[in-house]
Amino acid sequence: MSEDGFHVHGPHDHELEHAIEHASEGAAGGMINQIAMFTAVIATVGAIFSYMGGATQANAGLYKNNAAIKKTEASNQWNYFQAKSTKQSLAEVSRDLSPADRQATYQAKMDRYEKEKKEIETEAHKLEAQATEWDERSEVQMHQHHRWAQATTALQVSIALAAIALLTRKKWLEWGMFGVGAIGLAVGVLAAMHI
Repeated sequence: MSEDGFHVHGPHDHELEHAIEHASEGAAGGMINQIAMFTAVIATVGAIFSYMGGATQANAGLYKNNAAIKKTEASNQWNYFQAKSTKQSLAEVSRDLSPADRQATYQAKMDRYEKEKKEIETEAHKLEAQATEWDERSEVQMHQHHRWAQATTALQVSIALAAIALLTRKKWLEWGMFGVGAIGLAVGVLAAMHI
């Protein structure tokens, strides 16, 4: 370098500076591209998982509603059963208090009420079984919804780690981003498999 600030580079100095400059840009550019691509893919998968979580939650609510309807119908049947039992009891009292020539009429009513009660009871048990089935289906959907929600949350955390990795350029955060993303994908697979 001369006294007036003029500097003469050797041929290798310029190439060395150029290589160092582009090597650091290339590594950072590669990391940025990799994280950007990962984020785009994970965000897309996360959107799908979020949709599936919403769909299973809606199904769980629908199935729970169906269970409530069946429980109400079963309750109505049991009330009807109770009404027939009351009528049967009144027919029995009437039979016992009536003259002998009228007792057969009340006995026939008692027999009819007994037959009707059996049919009503069968229907009530059938409706209770349907309510239980709808409740179980709702629980399955809620379990699956929780899996989708867990997967979506893990993918969102992975995207947040990607943003932090981009800002800090810390390699360990990039690896954490990949790890949490893999966990999210694995939980999503479990949700899809109903596990």
